[in-house]
Amino acid sequence: MSEVIVDVRDLKKSYTDDQGAFEVLKGITFTINRGEMIALLGVSGAGKTTLLQILGGLDKFDSGTVVVCQKMLGSMSAIELAEFRNRHIGFVFQFHHLLPDFTALENTIIPGLIMGKPRNECLKRAKDLLGLFGLSSRLSHFPTELSGGERQRVALARALFNDPALVIADEPTGNLDKGNGEKLLEFFNKANRELNQTFLIATHNSQLTAGLHRILTIDDGRMVAEKALG
Repeated sequence: MSEVIVDVRDLKKSYTDDQGAFEVLKGITFTINRGEMIALLGVSGAGKTTLLQILGGLDKFDSGTVVVCQKMLGSMSAIELAEFRNRHIGFVFQFHHLLPDFTALENTIIPGLIMGKPRNECLKRAKDLLGLFGLSSRLSHFPTELSGGERQRVALARALFNDPALVIADEPTGNLDKGNGEKLLEFFNKANRELNQTFLIATHNSQLTAGLHRILTIDDGRMVAEKALG
């Protein structure tokens, strides 16, 4: 039986501004099993980013239940959520958010150092991950010396560093050309195959779904479709 690592039930989220309350998520329900590669499709404003931020413990929600790695996120304190993110969640964003004064190797080990792991152990783990993504010759390069695709691969290695249960990727190819975007997704697939890594990848591009297991489609704050692939 597959292990469920994300279980979301009737999730609702609203924001309030000068115009009043605006409902962003309107009763979202879905699950993710370990080892799945899932695309979250939806146009800009559909609620994708808000959903990802809640799953990653970066945002609160109004009602419903969100269980990730058997943790009830709605009942956790800010300190508990920060520890939860570092141990269980990896993030890859549209922009790489690498530290400019750190090399590829140094950027990759940051999550391990935050967790208090020995530096030598961190360096070995980072070299292995960067090598998996074809960056063994770029370890000492700074972000400005890397291509856009290479920077995103470093960001992917950093996201995987603590062996997270779930990697959340928000439009990870949005700042890349088609060729580099497709190549990055090939590395996502490689991490899934070789490391059994679970991914939830938000995108508005329905073409970037090769190798994925399911597509979830969100529209106007509701989950409107689910499609199995392959």
